[in-house]
Amino acid sequence: MSNITKIKIKNLFGIREYEADGSSLELSGKNGTGKSSVLDAIKYALTNKSDRDYIVHKGENEGEIIVETDTGLSIDRKVRIGKAPYKSVKRDGLEVGSPEAFLKELFTPLQLNPIEFMNMDKKQQNAIILDMIEYPWDMNKIKEWFGEIPAWVSYDQNILSVLNDIQAENGDYYQNRRNIDRDIRNKKAFVEEIANGIPVGYDVEKWEQASAGDIYRQIERMQKENQTIERAKLLRDSRDSKIRKFDADREIEITALDREIANRANQIDKSIASLNEQIRAYETEKEQLASKKSDKLEVIEQTYKANVARFDAEIAEYAEYADKQPQDVTALQEQAQEIEKMQSHINEYKRMLRLQSEIEEMQAQSQELTDKIEKARTLPGEILTNCTIPIAGLMVENGTPLINGLPVSNLSEGEKLDLCIDVAIQNPNGLNIILIDGVEKLATDLREKLYQKCKNKGLQFIATRTTDDDTMTVVTL
Repeated sequence: MSNITKIKIKNLFGIREYEADGSSLELSGKNGTGKSSVLDAIKYALTNKSDRDYIVHKGENEGEIIVETDTGLSIDRKVRIGKAPYKSVKRDGLEVGSPEAFLKELFTPLQLNPIEFMNMDKKQQNAIILDMIEYPWDMNKIKEWFGEIPAWVSYDQNILSVLNDIQAENGDYYQNRRNIDRDIRNKKAFVEEIANGIPVGYDVEKWEQASAGDIYRQIERMQKENQTIERAKLLRDSRDSKIRKFDADREIEITALDREIANRANQIDKSIASLNEQIRAYETEKEQLASKKSDKLEVIEQTYKANVARFDAEIAEYAEYADKQPQDVTALQEQAQEIEKMQSHINEYKRMLRLQSEIEEMQAQSQELTDKIEKARTLPGEILTNCTIPIAGLMVENGTPLINGLPVSNLSEGEKLDLCIDVAIQNPNGLNIILIDGVEKLATDLREKLYQKCKNKGLQFIATRTTDDDTMTVVTL
């Protein structure tokens, strides 16, 4: 580190003239005595920036700040009213190219006021501490680790914060895994529901090839034959009753015929008495009645015989079935119903197989995301093992820096002051200077600890403290 060996200020801010060597100093006095102007001038020399509207001392045309170090660096800035400012940054007597960029590499912003670190929020403090951990990485390294560049992560932060964002619960890996796991649980529930409705040992190939149609056709043939058997038995068993019916029909017709003929003969006899002239005709008709009766008797007999013959023929047609027993189709019906029942499960069974396949794929995706999350969680430990830790007792847990096991917010005021200095001095090749404005805000013991911390680290420091003195007092520490 470079030590400042000379500071010379003329007509800048509230200072007429001021000169100091590289000693550590405390500047004290009332407001307006020039304490902060010394610090503002040094800051202006290093940054070419100032928060003040007026840089040149009131009543003067030009102000100047010169800073020199023990490594041959010299900085000379002049601010001139009505003219362009003058700037000279030399190293070993030679002007430095891109001087502003060169100077920016020599210090950290917190060197110019380390106590600002105590007033930052936790996120800012954590980011600064993590940025101090030097570990070479780029997008190729991220792709090597995770096979891709996670799109939801901001890569303008340190690697540990990047890894923490990758594995965070609001990150895509975590959210996607949670969604996949939820879908897996739902699909498993569907599979279980389907499985509960499918018989144990279900053989989908067997039931896909089985056919109930052939069995139903066999059942239909058997039932038709059973009907024929029943018809045959009925015909055979009813012959006597049928013949009796035919006999009765014949006797009824004969009786009716006898009654008809008798009635007719009676009528003729009555007509003979009054119709003598028709006697011959009636007698002839009477003689023919016997022949007519004979003809009609023949017709009746033929009808009788025809009915008997037709019925016997029907019995003969079913004769081969009359002694058979009806076949029992119960087993075949149960077999066909079993096929239909089993085939009703085929679609759900195949759906279950598809869901199980999808579950396996989703489990693989979930495991892949888990591996990436675990990778992001374990990498910080590997990184901290292989990199230089800039602060004693620093470790990182879930993306949060811990000092001796505690987050910054849990540190005591003294520990926070120590941390302020550690955070401010990060550049081993930079300026060995700390500017501390307003130490009167610290308790006396904390202020003394802060000074001692700087001394123990071999730092040059300039502190300002507001007191009741009318003039600025310079105390070498």
